[in-house]
Order: sequence, then C-alpha cells, then structure tokens
Amino acid sequence: MTDLHGTPTAAELVAAVAEFLETDVLQATSGAVKFHTRVAANVLRTVERELLDDSPAPDLLGFADERALAAAIRSGDLDDRAAEVSAALRHLVTHRLAVSHPGYDAQ
Repeated sequence: MTDLHGTPTAAELVAAVAEFLETDVLQATSGAVKFHTRVAANVLRTVERELLDDSPAPDLLGFADERALAAAIRSGDLDDRAAEVSAALRHLVTHRLAVSHPGYDAQ
C-alpha cells in the first residue's frame, strides 16, 4: 500500500529489492555470490513478512518482552505454571515460523 503521495511503504521497498535480487542479480551471478544473493533475498522476504504481519502479539504471560519471560523461566518463577508456559511458547514459536518460514506448519 502507498499513502496519498505515492510514497512506497517500507514493505514495498523491501519487496522491490528482494525481487531485483531474485531476478536480475541471481540470474547474473554464480558460485558464492549467487548463494549470498539468495540468502539476502530470503532475508528481505522475511523482513517483508514481518512488516506486513498484523496478527496480535503472542501472549507473554504478562511479561513485558521475551527476555523477561525467559528470565522468569530460567529462575523458576513459572515452574508452577508449566502448562501455561508450554502453551505460550508453542504459540510464540508458531508465530515466528509463520513469518520466517511460511507453510512450515503444513509440512
């Protein structure tokens, strides 16, 4: 989507660069450069999906961020909530995979 002034969004810019890499650059390179071009295009496609992702943030069991949740798990503060922690982590990983590797859950 673009705004009224026709300025491309960050997702559109990332997609355009990824497409350039996937078509023009990939076709014109070989060996390590071709491999690195493919990696760069995949990274850009992941960033594009992250920018377009409007799904609700995974439940972090009331913690401000994943780092705080991880610290609570490490310290044993959530040992009595194992089922909740397991469900939250499963949802978090599923959400990450949906962005980084679409279709993974269908395999």
